[in-house]
Amino acid sequence: MVVQQHRSGGGVRAVRALAVMGVIAAAAGCAGDGGGDRATAADARDGAVEVVRRAAAVLAGDGVASAEVSTSMETAAGGTRVTIRGTGAYDFRAGSGRLKVVLPPDAAGEEEYRPITELLAPGALYMMNRGAGVPEGKWVRIDTTALEDGNLVTGGVTDPMVAAELLRGAGVVTYVGETDLAGVTVRHYRGTADIGRAARLAAAPSRASLAAAAKGFRTAVVPFDAYLDEQGRLRKVRHRFSFANEGPSVEVVSTTLLYGFGVPVTVRLPDERDIYTGEIEQGRA
Repeated sequence: MVVQQHRSGGGVRAVRALAVMGVIAAAAGCAGDGGGDRATAADARDGAVEVVRRAAAVLAGDGVASAEVSTSMETAAGGTRVTIRGTGAYDFRAGSGRLKVVLPPDAAGEEEYRPITELLAPGALYMMNRGAGVPEGKWVRIDTTALEDGNLVTGGVTDPMVAAELLRGAGVVTYVGETDLAGVTVRHYRGTADIGRAARLAAAPSRASLAAAAKGFRTAVVPFDAYLDEQGRLRKVRHRFSFANEGPSVEVVSTTLLYGFGVPVTVRLPDERDIYTGEIEQGRA
């Protein structure tokens, strides 16, 4: 697991190194529900598991396809807590998106980090302003299928499609009730998802990343809270990842907000000549 590379860590830098940009990993619209009538509150309660498991298919279906994205990833270890935030847009059919990720300063507030541009694509994560010795203007490419967490936490942002696909592994699910989310009535579901089951049921673009995570996580069961609107569109999902390796326990809470469905999304992947393939400095976030 990524955290195994930071056994000394209880401080801000050690926590940041887990969820911010994976230093070790880098070195190595019109709403449709995908085919169905709007669910009633009773349906939401009685068919909670199936409603949650369908979330990824609805996002990639007709009338949805893309959305604006806001993310936060809060990491806690050894009494230290830091939060990484991201904003951007994502195309669920293509499995690609573009996000700007803002890193926190250090404990004294003395070290500021430039926002990092992340391009998400099936099986790959591209980062600009990566730091750690990467030349100015160069991208770093990471094979997410080779990461032990499948990029669920390494990039500081959980890929929105992978976050939704993880819900395919939902087991016991409780319908909590209706609530308001930014002026939209949503239905709140709480439960746990099995990463291995999700990997077996996921659509092809996310399958390999989840399969990697299923092998790399010590605990395969991930608690979640999911909020779906009346069309079955995932509006918000919060996953709680827990690592219990040789160092201090690490808790990661990853939250993804989706809105502005149908927004145009254009992602142009870097040319090979713009990708840095040299050595990345260790011990820097």
